[in-house]
Amino acid sequence: MDYKELKEFIKSVAKSGVSEVDIKTDEMKLTIKVSSRGDNAVTHTETVIQQIPYPATMASQQMMQPLFQQQTSQPNFQNNVTSEQPKKEADESSKYVTIKAPMVGTFYRKPGPDKDNYVNVGDVVKTDTVVCIIEAMKLFNEIEAEQSGKIVKILVEDASPVEFDQPLYLVDPS
Repeated sequence: MDYKELKEFIKSVAKSGVSEVDIKTDEMKLTIKVSSRGDNAVTHTETVIQQIPYPATMASQQMMQPLFQQQTSQPNFQNNVTSEQPKKEADESSKYVTIKAPMVGTFYRKPGPDKDNYVNVGDVVKTDTVVCIIEAMKLFNEIEAEQSGKIVKILVEDASPVEFDQPLYLVDPS
């Protein structure tokens, strides 16, 4: 409902003689109180629009994330020690296909709290296999593998926020 429609609705409620109107939806709560004073029929309309609050845990995570990113963006002073292990890991992971997040949201490995995970390490998936759900703006979007193979590694913790194009799974296509 836009501002103009809301204004017309409030005027019509005030003229109707109704003393109070409460409307509740998933997104907002609207309360209109109309009071008459004396014989002059002076009306006073009080309108309260309240948006439903965002869950505190999600709000705090989203507010803290930029702070965390600022802290971790400082230069990393490490010893210049050459190691073969990171090179080996990079070579091994290059043969895997990465399933990435197609949107920003909250990553869930299972369809519900009392359900089993969609996939686990070692599971074989096809291109149309659902591997997780990403919740964005109260919508639960099923994410498909888009690549046949075997799940090698899960890169994100359950119920954690993900960014667009963030790696979620490593799949061995062989």
